[in-house]
Amino acid sequence: MGGGGSALRVCADHRGGINWLSLSPDGQRLLTGSEDGTARLWSTADGTCCALLQGHESYVTFCQLEDEAAFTCSADCTIRKWDVLTGQCLQVFRGHTSIVNRILVANNQLFSSSYDRTARAWSVDRGQVAREFRGHRNCVLTLAYTRAACVEEAAAGGLLVTGSTDGTAKVWQVASGCCHQTLRGHTGAVLCLVLDAPGRTAFTGSTDATVRAWDILSGQQLRVFREHQGSVICLECSRAAGTPARAPSTPSPERCGGCSAATPSSSTASRCTARCSTPLRTTARCASGTSAASRRRAPPPPSAASRASSATRWAAPPPRPCSRPDARPARRDPDPGPRGQRPARRACGSPAGTPRHSQGLQPPPRAPEVPGSQVFC
Repeated sequence: MGGGGSALRVCADHRGGINWLSLSPDGQRLLTGSEDGTARLWSTADGTCCALLQGHESYVTFCQLEDEAAFTCSADCTIRKWDVLTGQCLQVFRGHTSIVNRILVANNQLFSSSYDRTARAWSVDRGQVAREFRGHRNCVLTLAYTRAACVEEAAAGGLLVTGSTDGTAKVWQVASGCCHQTLRGHTGAVLCLVLDAPGRTAFTGSTDATVRAWDILSGQQLRVFREHQGSVICLECSRAAGTPARAPSTPSPERCGGCSAATPSSSTASRCTARCSTPLRTTARCASGTSAASRRRAPPPPSAASRASSATRWAAPPPRPCSRPDARPARRDPDPGPRGQRPARRACGSPAGTPRHSQGLQPPPRAPEVPGSQVFC
């Protein structure tokens, strides 16, 4: 441990910088997109180039490798689908009017984001635009998609999350193209985003050097991570080792009883929200202000020792002594004494809240004031 590693294989056939890498689901092939306008398929076993994907008229910005097809997008405003065995271009997706930044293949749909301030959903089979998402005020950089996990989302066709250089992320209903939520809080461009395993919490990274967690159903910002000193350009989210993802239809043991009670855990809060009819109001308490656990079991009655401790703690404070070091109890004799001396004021310590006149005492008359001799208790 600690020494420098050695390269296992070198794939050096590109003539320009490599902008993106994508590994096949079985791990046997690697797809690369380059500044030279081409994409290449490589064998991870021996590092040989299996196919050269040529056809783009400008540099390749992003690529994604699936089992039976490869997808690339380019600064030439197009997206292309390729045969992974022959390297032949199967489909060209045209419609964006500027650089295509990202693509995402999910649920038999192709999603794309572009500098033209839009995101689009395409039919993979027909190569046509199925839905257009407009609303960002600047270019759309990054994408994430979550499938339906409840009746409302099933009707919406799932949710698409987009991040933009306008400093916001937006949550879209795929079926209707409507903006479901706008996630506001970043003070810089949103460069990357990722969803957690249940798909209800989004994490966004920005040029403002923060990472923020969001509930995508309610639009609430859950927390902010502020330790970076520069732009956050990439994010990855994973489950704890050995913890399988919960099926969307499986009831959660942490599911709340008809309200938005949830623990501070983002995954728990998101699962709770997805199954409740009311939106998430807080990640720590129910809308009524008490947690579900506290409603199920009442706290035990306090012991005698704790009651005595509480009585002592909340008892009225003792009388505060006079701050004058030579204070003496006030004389009842109204005689002011020799000239130049003032009688001492009544010592502090009358019962709290009892006015002086209710004790049957009258304040002593004031002695003639002598300059420089006034001392107060």
